[in-house]
Amino acid sequence: MISRHKDRLFKFIFGNPDKKEWTLSLYNAVNGSHYTNPEDIEFNTIEDAVYMGMKNDVSFIIMDDVSLWEHQSSYNPNMPVRFFIYAGQLYDKYMTANNIYRYGTRLHRLPKPKCICFYNGTDEQPEEKILRLSEAFGDNDGDIEVRVRMLNINYGRNKALMYICEPLNEYAWFVEAVRKHEKKLHDLELAVDAAIDEMPDSFGIKKFLLSNKAEVKGMYLTEYDAEKERKLAREEAHEVGRAEGLVEGRAEGRAEGRAEGRAEGRAEGLAEGLAEEKHHVVSAMLQKNFPLSLIEEISRLSRDAILKIADNIGVSVMP
Repeated sequence: MISRHKDRLFKFIFGNPDKKEWTLSLYNAVNGSHYTNPEDIEFNTIEDAVYMGMKNDVSFIIMDDVSLWEHQSSYNPNMPVRFFIYAGQLYDKYMTANNIYRYGTRLHRLPKPKCICFYNGTDEQPEEKILRLSEAFGDNDGDIEVRVRMLNINYGRNKALMYICEPLNEYAWFVEAVRKHEKKLHDLELAVDAAIDEMPDSFGIKKFLLSNKAEVKGMYLTEYDAEKERKLAREEAHEVGRAEGLVEGRAEGRAEGRAEGRAEGRAEGLAEGLAEEKHHVVSAMLQKNFPLSLIEEISRLSRDAILKIADNIGVSVMP
């Protein structure tokens, strides 16, 4: 296999044309769908975007959806603008490939975008969070909106997704195991070896990781170096920002009152988005005949609320 040390491990597993069944499993888990043919997936990942040198991790078309997936080991509130740039390039590529005349008078159907950011950094983040491009506009009064669903895929989080998608659960376990061994051994390569050796033989990704161990190590070392550089850049920026903040503090104080009002509006919007996503996950679990007790534990919704959702979508509930 050709070495691609610059690719992320997440992309190596879930954006691999030879392992479309793992991509499809994750797609179904995230969207509550039940597609069975991996060959329905058509990858269209931006390998080397010209604009600002950006690349996206995984994107593909299945049926009427275009899924844009990005993996992040650090929380990034600017993901919506990144997805906005990716989407523009992907749709341009799609329209060119399908001979769609963009200046015509007839409306052309396009695949609808699904923007997902998979987060597995060490900073504490909620299981799900909705990031919106409008939050970058200050007063939120813009004419373009991009909504990104950020999912925490650290091991032990988002149990419903992990239950539905075994490759994701195995990937999360592996990342956590590498972290554990790296703290003990203080050597990243040895930590990768130890994590693979410790991995249960029943895990579907183990054979894949073993046969590509050199590539996996290369990806980990590359990601580690990149994260170290980002950390140093953040520390330098913090010092610069602190000095500038002494000058700007008074002006920010005057703006604080206006900012509080905007924050309240964003909080209300976030609450509505989280409620919508929880409803989506519960619906998916009901359609897969999850036991009611498990749905209660994962969703933290009341029994009556879950039964109401089941009634609305017309499915029976397992006790």
